[in-house]
Amino acid sequence: MENVLNIKKALILCVIAILFSINGIAQKLHKGFSYVKEEIPTIVLELRYASNHNFIGKPIDGYLKPVAILSSNAVEALKKVQAELAKKQLGLKIYDAYRPQTAVNHFMRWALDLNDTINKAEFYPNVDKKNLFKDGYIASRSGHSRGSTIDITIVNLASSNKEELDMGSPYDFFGEKSWIQYPKLTAKQRENRELLQRVMKKYNFANYPKEWWHFTLKNEPFTETYFDFPIE
Repeated sequence: MENVLNIKKALILCVIAILFSINGIAQKLHKGFSYVKEEIPTIVLELRYASNHNFIGKPIDGYLKPVAILSSNAVEALKKVQAELAKKQLGLKIYDAYRPQTAVNHFMRWALDLNDTINKAEFYPNVDKKNLFKDGYIASRSGHSRGSTIDITIVNLASSNKEELDMGSPYDFFGEKSWIQYPKLTAKQRENRELLQRVMKKYNFANYPKEWWHFTLKNEPFTETYFDFPIE
């Protein structure tokens, strides 16, 4: 009987420990933020900075897991975008969402190392790395760190691999091809960009003219705070 009681006590303590552990993990997410995939299950994620497929060529500091985090306000607006696109069997893909200041600092250190150009051919073939600060591609702060800025595209949900619509340039391409009004687009590329711009603006996101993928919620809740909690 005593052994049975000891086993029961051990099991109870184990359950309590697990609950405290789960609670601790949940509390790491800053108040006012949400995990995008939990709120919008149909959204597609390709978190580039949690992988090697980015202009630096390795996971970026602060991206501990490939999860997308945004302010809860931004997530609610994205739900409306996703619902509208779904009527056309389309949906959103996220490349980047909340970005900790730690990651921005990593970008800055990389930009100062002029010998590290491993992914130049893909992401900045026509830009001299020494000019990344001057040309505005790298900065000491990012709107992403305020939690309501997102890098995004549209995918065909009806296709087997959720194929991206052709936007005329790759994500994170440093150059004029990424400007929303780049003149040398095909008619279909222009149509796809216009669709993305139109649906995001309809639900209160403002664009950035030099990056077709970049949007910020107009009434973002944290206008002056640049957060630095890790993505996990």
